[in-house]
Amino acid sequence: MTLNRRDFLQTSLALISAGAAGALPGFAHAALPAPVNGGTLTFAIQQDPPSLVSLLDTNTVIRNISAKITEGLLRYDAQFKPQPLLATEWSISASGLEYTFRLRPGVKWHDGQDFTSADVRYSILTQKRLGPRGRITLANVERVDTPDALTAVIVLSKPTPYLIKALSSAELPIVPQHRYGDGDPLASPNLTAPVGTGPFIFDKWVRGSYVSLRRNPDYWRKDAPHLDRVIYRVLPDQAAISTALETGEVDAALNVGLADLERLAQLPQLRIDDTYDAYLNNAAFLELNVENPVLARPEVRKAIAQAIDRNFIKDNVFYKRSTVVNSPIPAILSNYYDDSTFHYPYDLAAANRLLDEAGYPRQADGQRFALRLTYITGGDFKRAADYLRAALARVGIKASILDGDLPTYLRRTYTSREFDLNLNGLGRLYDPTVGVQRIYWGDGVKHPLIWINASHYQNPQVDELFREAAVETDDAKR
Repeated sequence: MTLNRRDFLQTSLALISAGAAGALPGFAHAALPAPVNGGTLTFAIQQDPPSLVSLLDTNTVIRNISAKITEGLLRYDAQFKPQPLLATEWSISASGLEYTFRLRPGVKWHDGQDFTSADVRYSILTQKRLGPRGRITLANVERVDTPDALTAVIVLSKPTPYLIKALSSAELPIVPQHRYGDGDPLASPNLTAPVGTGPFIFDKWVRGSYVSLRRNPDYWRKDAPHLDRVIYRVLPDQAAISTALETGEVDAALNVGLADLERLAQLPQLRIDDTYDAYLNNAAFLELNVENPVLARPEVRKAIAQAIDRNFIKDNVFYKRSTVVNSPIPAILSNYYDDSTFHYPYDLAAANRLLDEAGYPRQADGQRFALRLTYITGGDFKRAADYLRAALARVGIKASILDGDLPTYLRRTYTSREFDLNLNGLGRLYDPTVGVQRIYWGDGVKHPLIWINASHYQNPQVDELFREAAVETDDAKR
């Protein structure tokens, strides 16, 4: 159960009721008591999820719920080594073009139907066609063969060295083909009332209030889950989350107000878990819409970079609970990490000089030009946006903040493109091809999709290098 992750400009610490933590299935912590059966875990979330299945949208709030209901072929340990889940064993051909999975027998969907290889084929091909990971993670999938009900073979057109790490419950959930039929997957009732194979069964969703899951009595793991029920309670206000934790109305929460952490940590019934999530590797990015002719000029983009004091953000906006990073690739992926090229230290004089040289002098009112600033929903990002507005004003850039809920944010950013600067939270994930390529990939301009290349950056040479890296099996060359 992924409870938290931490990186540059984003800290999602979990506060966990000490009494409830022992009942969390799959949650590892030193010296936890033996789990007991029964009880309800109430988990605070800050926004209503757009849907309840992460097949076609991998937003974090969806992933955390979806992975309790649906399952992937594999799960992973802390070193990204695959472990059995819906697949009990697997093999990769010498050519790297065939991945064969033996599926777990006797698994039932929550509606009583048998789980089979046809469900695996449908899930992978649907994600390839419509999912946010499909055009990168599954780009080389040619077909999925199903020689029998418990064997699925993914056949690739080119080697895909990262594929074996991409089959988790949240990244690529296996969904029931019979629930989707031949209709539009984006209109399926399974998105809002999902049927899965996982430890919890969908019970009820009261929009804007809560999502309720109940224990699956027929789960294939006979010793799990321990809880009778999990309730995800929607509390949009961070102050309300802190109060609910303090009073015991909720047992655990992400996105706790950072200003409240020290006080809450003193309470004996609560503890903070801020361990780093090396699978998601979440970070915050300030994305610049290069279709704006002002931002198309490199001098302007460099000036904006130098007008921002990232250490101030780390220390004051995120209360010293984040890390400044100088590479889009997470440091934990050490084979590919290089932080030597980002040289834009905070320097207002340099920022002003660059803007003057770019042909944007200050006008009589002190302003050079105006930009629209959007930010992904969340209190931490709102505070960061407020800082960015003030920081840019110091160099003569007027930034107007556009507020809105998550659907509004996604529409502005990826569909109508009504923004100039975008403060986004993105998972850099477990492999650069999956998590980093999408931030710069030119295909995201021709074929818009959420979470892919909001800046509309286009560079054929970069695209070609990404294509080569995606199929390179020699790690040093890659």
